[in-house]
This record gives sequence, structure tokens and C-alpha cells, in this order.
Amino acid sequence: METDVLKRVPVREQEPKVRAANFEEVCLGYNKEEAMAEATRCLKCKNPQCVKGCPVNIDIPGFIKEVEEGNFDEAYHVINKYSALPAVCGRVCPQESQCEAKCIRGIKGDAVSIGKLERFVADTARENGIKPAKAETKKGKNVAVIGSGPAGLTCAGDLAKLGYDVTIFEALHKAGGVLSYGIPEFRLPKSSVVDSEIENVKSLGVKIETNVVIGKAVTIDELLNEEGFDAVFIGSGAGLPRFMGIPGENANGVFSANEYLTRSNLMKAFDDNYDTPISAGKKVAVVGGGNVAMDAARTALRLGADVHIVYRRSEAELPARVEEVHHAKEEGIIFDLLTNPVEIFEDEDGNVKGMKCIRMELGEPDESGRRSPVEIPGSEFVLDVDTVIMSLGTSPNPLISSTTEGLEVNRRKCIVAEESDGSTSKAAVYAGGDAVTGAATVILAMGAGKAAAKGIDEFLSK
Repeated sequence: METDVLKRVPVREQEPKVRAANFEEVCLGYNKEEAMAEATRCLKCKNPQCVKGCPVNIDIPGFIKEVEEGNFDEAYHVINKYSALPAVCGRVCPQESQCEAKCIRGIKGDAVSIGKLERFVADTARENGIKPAKAETKKGKNVAVIGSGPAGLTCAGDLAKLGYDVTIFEALHKAGGVLSYGIPEFRLPKSSVVDSEIENVKSLGVKIETNVVIGKAVTIDELLNEEGFDAVFIGSGAGLPRFMGIPGENANGVFSANEYLTRSNLMKAFDDNYDTPISAGKKVAVVGGGNVAMDAARTALRLGADVHIVYRRSEAELPARVEEVHHAKEEGIIFDLLTNPVEIFEDEDGNVKGMKCIRMELGEPDESGRRSPVEIPGSEFVLDVDTVIMSLGTSPNPLISSTTEGLEVNRRKCIVAEESDGSTSKAAVYAGGDAVTGAATVILAMGAGKAAAKGIDEFLSK
């Protein structure tokens, strides 16, 4: 197919009205011809800035060159040297602010669709039964990984490739962490993508034990001193939701986005064949403006609700990916920007019957550089809703840190770890991902898992 080098090959998607009523994947991805055509747009820079923009430093020109030549299996092996979860990253990684933001082609036209090409390569490998290469020799040492989300899977996969025996301990009944319970099916299919990526990690020799709550079933000290592990990586994520502390927040029909999405994604509440209760609501307000808020809003929409996003800053400050905001608008979600909740009203049975909000305006920048929102006196109004979903970020569960001797945490209960190698204040214990940074992106968690694997290898090789 002919390609305009200044414009990226468009990717096919479900029509907005159709997809708003189902949980099937929105983006349909590239086919072979489209992927090869898009790959021809890569300039094959000698000093590729895109690689510097990738938190796991994938050889992007290298895998794109293989796609252009039709060597899809080899393209997969190039990516897999750096990433354990390419089919995931190709779907949910914010490429537009990372690798694609650095793409030289993007200076005078559209950046190369690096993410869509990565997705194509991973999907093609899965369809052809291609697996990552195992380690040729074993180290004879054991590493425990706590949490099977992106940080844990990445750390485990990298260590297994180096020859370590790795066991992942997962608190829930299903592996995947936020990939399984947090990101909706229409953005990240579970059986075809997430489960497949986990099986690839297991194919390297990684063992996964589910239903093991570290800090209750066994402590980190016991893993090191009694269970025979030589090092531990903590990638337990940040699953403790935050709330606003406004009146009425304990009413029936107020959810954290974490609970709402877990019920829908992991417990299949959206599927009539599963007996999982969820109060879907008919008029839903989602408070927050990040990717999780978009996921919760778009899930509520698919469950039959009229949905409002309530966010106290303007659209320019929305932290969610541009693509997610665009898709939400296309699907009919209403954005109440420069708006902040102040009270949730209850009926006589304790159910949500409305939410009082106030209009905001942007004042001076805060510590993060974003302009601080300021209330406009007398601008209060009531939003007619029966369900409120709070999507205000999450913090790490303090169970692990409170049951581990000598593990330093900061005031936000995040584990303190070195960014370069994941080392903590406790010998042989490493950490990374949301457990260290608080809620962040999948790819940043993967980068932390990768750095920790390198750090653990150096520690155990001494």
C-alpha cells in the first residue's frame, strides 16, 4: 500500500456508538500490510531518540526494521530482549509522551506509530506460537517476587532470562495485578492478551503462587531466613484508594474506582453469566481526570449509565492520555471541567441522590507546576446522580512495610528505593513500581522492575 511519509497509517477502530454498548476492544490494530507500510516511515536514525524516550530502552529502530522486511518473528525477539509485556505496552503505554514524542519523523509530520507496531508484532507472535527464549544456564539461586503486576512480571522475566529460579507471590486469585483488575477489557483483553503474556513469563520457568498475602501468610523476613530465597523484589503496587473526605462519602453508591473496576474486570460483573453484584447506576459521576477515571467512566457507560467526568482543572491539565479522553468524548461521556464536589446527598435509605459541586477557576501554579484550582464563590450547583466513583489516586497498602523489619517508607507509606537499582534500606530486598512511586503507568512500573532485576543480579553475583 502507498504511504504518505508525513502521515501515519491510520488504525482501525470500532465505531463509537457500537463500542459504547460492548466490552470488546476499541482499537483493532494493524494488519500485515498496514504494519509494513507504517514501518517504512521510520528514518532509522543513527542516534535514535525514541529509544531514550522508552523507560525499558527497547531497540525501536531494530524491531521496526524487521517489521518493514516482513521478519515478524525476529521483530518479536528484538523486543523481547527488553520487554516482557509487548502486547500490553503496545496497548496501554503512553507512547505519545515517551518514545513517539522523541521521534524525529514527528518534527515535520506524524511520529511513527511505535506503539501500534509493537502491538502488531506481539499479537502476531502470539498467533504464531512464538515464545521468548529461555536461559541456557542456571544460577542456582532463588528470588521471590511479590506481586504479579507489570513491575513483578518484568523483574521476574528478566531474572529468569538470567538463569535465576523465580517465584512470584500474588495476593489475589488471578495473576496480572492492575493488568487484570484495573484496566478494562475494551482497552486490554484479558484472555487473549494479559493471560498470554503471563504464560510467556511462566514459559521462562517463573512459578506463580496465587492467594498468598505477604505480611499475613508469610513475611519477607521469613522468605529470606526460612524459605530459602536469596533476594526479594517488592512489586505489590498501590491498591489503597484515596477519598475526598467530603460529607456523604459513605453513602451507598459511592465507590472507589479501584473497587468498581475490580468488580467489573476481575470478577466479570459486566457479564450476565457471572454472579458478581455491582451497582452500575443510571446517572454516574466519576471524580478525577486520570486514565483510571476514564476507565471507570467508560465502564459505567457500557453498563448502561449516563456518565459525567467531574474534574477540578481544565482540559489542558487532564492527566489522562489524549487518546483516552478522545475516546471517552466520542462515546458520549460528559466532561464537567473546572468543577469540584463539596457534598454527596443521601436519601432516607442512605443511597446517593445527588452531588453538590462548585465551579472553579485556575489560579497560580502549585508545586507540580500545574495551576491551582480556586473556588468561585456562589457558583454551587447540584449534579443529579445516583452513583459516585472516586478516582483520586491510590497509595500502597502498608501491610508489607509494617511487617518487614528495617524497611524504610516515606510519609506516603511508599517504600523508599533507589531508582537506579531498586535497592531498599533492607539488605537483599528490592522494590519498584507503584509500591515505591505511588500510582503511575504500566511502563514506568516495568522500567522499575527491569532496573531492580539488574540490581538483584549484581547483588547476587558478588
